[in-house]
Amino acid sequence: MNDAGEMPLSEHLLELRKRLIRFVMFLGIVFVASLPFNEYIYAYLSNPLLSSLPQDGRLIATQVTSPVLVPIKTAFYAALLACMPILFIEIWGFLKPGLYLHEKKLALPIIISTTILFFMGVAFGFYVATPVIFNFIHTFSPNNILIMTDIGNYLSFMLKLLFAFGIAFEMPIIVNLLIRTGTVSKARLRELRPYLVVLFFILGMLLTPPDMFSQLFLAIPMWMLFELGLLVSKEKTRF
Repeated sequence: MNDAGEMPLSEHLLELRKRLIRFVMFLGIVFVASLPFNEYIYAYLSNPLLSSLPQDGRLIATQVTSPVLVPIKTAFYAALLACMPILFIEIWGFLKPGLYLHEKKLALPIIISTTILFFMGVAFGFYVATPVIFNFIHTFSPNNILIMTDIGNYLSFMLKLLFAFGIAFEMPIIVNLLIRTGTVSKARLRELRPYLVVLFFILGMLLTPPDMFSQLFLAIPMWMLFELGLLVSKEKTRF
């Protein structure tokens, strides 16, 4: 039964505050635990770029504090990435009281599939997309250019790309929920397919760095995952 209407707004806000504080505390613990390994984390994160650089290419620091702050920031974002399943659980826990019984039964499958798809997206971005993007860029760059990438700019590039892939890979969940809840039908989504494909490419342009290959590597998997969501989703069931 949906009992969201029985809770006043103040209780909803208190519940949201409690869950956010709990997530931030957990994130802080993981972040502190990862600090001793911040240099190793950044070294691992930089592998896709370093492996594609020519022999004289290197990473540099253009700010005075970058050699210290960038690895620490990397440790923080690595902790945030590791805590994403906790965030998904807290979000679902906040929404759950306002759902019907049959919707609550979807909780565990959604949490598991959301987490798996998110990390699949991050892995695809890190192990597949970025090496191809960097190899292409460095292969076609003029020979008289010495490639020296700033470590802070590289961190920003990778974070934007990896989180964009993680979010984009949630497409089957989004499509499944839209269809299951009766928000939109499969037939209607099929009719909207041409417009949605254009939207995926626009999102690829907005969510990734401004190069064509990053956008294609995000937009095309998003389109394929949309089709997968259509294939496996079931229409709304009457209870």
